[in-house]
Amino acid sequence: MSHVVTTTTATTTTSSSGGGFVNLGYSRSVSGLLKIGQVVTLLIAYLCVHLSKSWTDVTALRYFEVVTLWFLIAFSIFFLMHILRLQSKIPCINWTLTEFLHYVIGTILIFIAAIVVAIKSNGIAALTAGSAFAFIATILLAYNVWISYRVTCGSQPTSE
Repeated sequence: MSHVVTTTTATTTTSSSGGGFVNLGYSRSVSGLLKIGQVVTLLIAYLCVHLSKSWTDVTALRYFEVVTLWFLIAFSIFFLMHILRLQSKIPCINWTLTEFLHYVIGTILIFIAAIVVAIKSNGIAALTAGSAFAFIATILLAYNVWISYRVTCGSQPTSE
């Protein structure tokens, strides 16, 4: 009596965004595009105000520069963390909540800075442009807060 044993092997391939070191697919997601948009608009806003030579109120414009530069760096770091998958390498920090709090604080402070520069611009084109880009960044940040809120504090499934 002879027995025949056959084995079949299924092979699947995954794309590079699945388990590699770099997650380039994140830059094409909604969250990735929002972060890119925030970084670009904050960079433009900072450069418009910083390169303007005709400041009327140095203190207010320095506040604007500090706030935009701080959150420009913070959001760039968050973007790089997502691209390089660093959240999984540092699991002791709740990165979703950390980003959510940065977005909330950033939205408020950048909105205040945009209002201050809009008031103090005195019709100077570079300052007005910097303020406009700060308002655009505020809108992008508010949208990101809303998305992050749904993920962080959204409805949890209840068990009955």
